Parts: sequence; C-alpha cells; structure tokens
Amino acid sequence: MTEILNDANFDKFRNIIYKECGITFSSTNRPILDSRIKEILREKKMDSLDDYYKLILSDHEEMKRMLDSVTTNLTRFFRNQPHFDALINYVIPHVLEEKKKTNDRTVRIWSAGCSTGEEPYTIAMILKKILPFGYNFQVTASDISLKSLMVGQKGFYAGTKMDGVPPDYLATSFTKVEGGYQINKDIMDCVKFDYHNLQHTPGFSRLDVVFCRNVMIYFDENAQTTVLNNFWNAMAAHSYLFIGHSESLFGLKTKFEFLKTNWACLYQKNA
Repeated sequence: MTEILNDANFDKFRNIIYKECGITFSSTNRPILDSRIKEILREKKMDSLDDYYKLILSDHEEMKRMLDSVTTNLTRFFRNQPHFDALINYVIPHVLEEKKKTNDRTVRIWSAGCSTGEEPYTIAMILKKILPFGYNFQVTASDISLKSLMVGQKGFYAGTKMDGVPPDYLATSFTKVEGGYQINKDIMDCVKFDYHNLQHTPGFSRLDVVFCRNVMIYFDENAQTTVLNNFWNAMAAHSYLFIGHSESLFGLKTKFEFLKTNWACLYQKNA
C-alpha cells in the first residue's frame, strides 16, 4: 500500500522540486502534489516514498520524469487573442523597424513553457501569414515536460482542440486526418521543440519576442527574478515579453518596462 504524503515527505518533495525547477507547492496546492506523487508510485509499483525520493536523487532521468508529472500543462490555440492582436499590430511592426537598421532578416521568438505546442504553432501560423517577403522566422518552443514536448513534436491534435482556431488558419495550416488534425509540415518546420528548465540559462540569444504566459505564477519571487534575468540576457536590445494576462512584474526587481498597447499589455526591453 502506497504511503501517505505526510508533512515531512511533503516538505522533502516540494523542496527538491523548488530546487530543481523553481516551482512552488504551498499548502493550498498540496493535494495536487500528493495525488501526482501517488500516481507515479502506482505506475512504478513502489510503496515507499523514501525509496522513490532516493531514486530521483540518484537518477537524473527519473528526476526529469517526476518534474514532468507534477507540472500543469493547460493551453489551447490562439489562447488570449488580444496578445496575438498586439503581436500582429504592434510588436512585429516595431521589430521589423529595428531589423531594418541592422539588415537582420530573421525574427526570433521563444515560447517558454510551451506545453503541448499550441502556443508556438499559433505564433508560427501568424508569422507565416504576416511577415513581408524577404523575412524569415524561428520559433523555439521549450518546456520541462517531456510528454508535452512529444505531443508538440508530433503536431497532431484532436478535433476538440480546434476550438478558437480561425477558419482561414484551419484551412491553410492543418490537414484533417482520422481522429483530428495534423499541423502542416511548412508550419512544423518553423518550430523547434527543446527541453529547458527556466531556472537555467538558455542556449540562445538575440530574441525579439518571448512568450512566457501563466508559468511564473508557480514560482516565488526569487525564482521569478531568475527567470526574468535569463529572459533579459537572451533578448535583443529592443524586444518584447508577453506574460499571462493575470500575471504582473509589479514589485519585482527587473529592467523590463510596462507597455500598454491598444490590444493588450506587455513588457519591453530597451537596452
């Protein structure tokens, strides 16, 4: 019989999760951690929480699988449309103005905490449609959940996932197949999926836009500051940051400036 996640075990697991990826489990979301750890033990046919804890300390791959299991992955295509309206009508025109100064023809965007891929594919569909001739783009999609990344890499989504996709995008960027829809190859080729822990320094730079929506709500102030500093260092001198509509950088030690457009609020880097 699987052990109950008592106070001591709860503290051990939430502390190692925080140390590894910055996600905070408080007493209010303790039941989530409890149920997911128990599910892992059932799948592995293990009864002892202490034995499993020792396993994740000694096995890096098992640690990654555990972090994958305890993270929440909720997303959809064109989620929070005003953000994409701001991307189309404000951000991309300003990014292109900056690029004219340096003759740089590549727009670089990072979807951080991309979950199963709906957000980066939405970005790719939009850029494919609106970028002028002569410009190309790269979308890097990262997450700490390997299972989610595998879904994104396959690019197949059930029909129920198509709610909110405008008809013109559905017609030009998807192919209807048995059981759902497949992202077309020309869109898939524009998105690179990669495992990344946001507490670590990313391996890329000169980003024009970063999307990190509804991710930092799981971090405490210190972890949020680490993530924001990593973003800042990876972004171009004049670039833009989208966070969740219910999130804010107010009160955090950051160099990002608040920006209110006619479509949505976001943040910008001017260095």
